[in-house]
Amino acid sequence: MLFPTLIMAILALILLIIGYMRGGGEHIRGLSMTWDMTIEIIPLLAFAFIVAGMVQVLVPQELIAKWVGEESGVRGIFIGTLAGAVTPGGPFVSLPVAAGLFRSGAGIGTMVAFLMGWSIWAVARMPLEVGIMGWKFTAIRFVSSFFLPPIAGYVAHVFFSGVK
Repeated sequence: MLFPTLIMAILALILLIIGYMRGGGEHIRGLSMTWDMTIEIIPLLAFAFIVAGMVQVLVPQELIAKWVGEESGVRGIFIGTLAGAVTPGGPFVSLPVAAGLFRSGAGIGTMVAFLMGWSIWAVARMPLEVGIMGWKFTAIRFVSSFFLPPIAGYVAHVFFSGVK
C-alpha cells in the first residue's frame, strides 16, 4: 500500500500547487470538495472494513476452505461469481470484502470470479443500466459477458492456485 499511497500523495500535492498557482481560490474549493466527499464516504468505508474484518474472525476457516477455498474447485468459483454479482456498492465495499475472504482462505480462482462477478454481472446496477441504456442493451451485455467471471476464475484457479 505504500507505493500507491506515495503516488496519490505526489499527485495530490501537484494538483494543490497547480490550483494555488491558478489563483481564484480553486485550491480551497478543491479542498472543500475533498472534505465533503470524505465525510460522505467514511461511514461506508468503516462499515465495509468492519464486514471484511468480521468475515476473517467469525467465519470458520474450515468453512471458507470447504466452500470457497482452493479445494472447492469449480463449486467455489461459481459461489464466488454469484456472491460478487449480488454484492452491492462500489469498490469501497467489494474490495474489502474480497480481501477479508482471501485472507481467510478463499481461493484465488474464487476471488477472481467474485470480483469479475461484481464488476461484470453487477446485478445491483442492472436497474440503473436498464433505465439509462434500455433493456435490450442490458440483456445483450449480460448475455455477452455471462461466462467471463467463471472462466476468469477457472483460469486463475488452474494457473495461479496457491498464490497468496
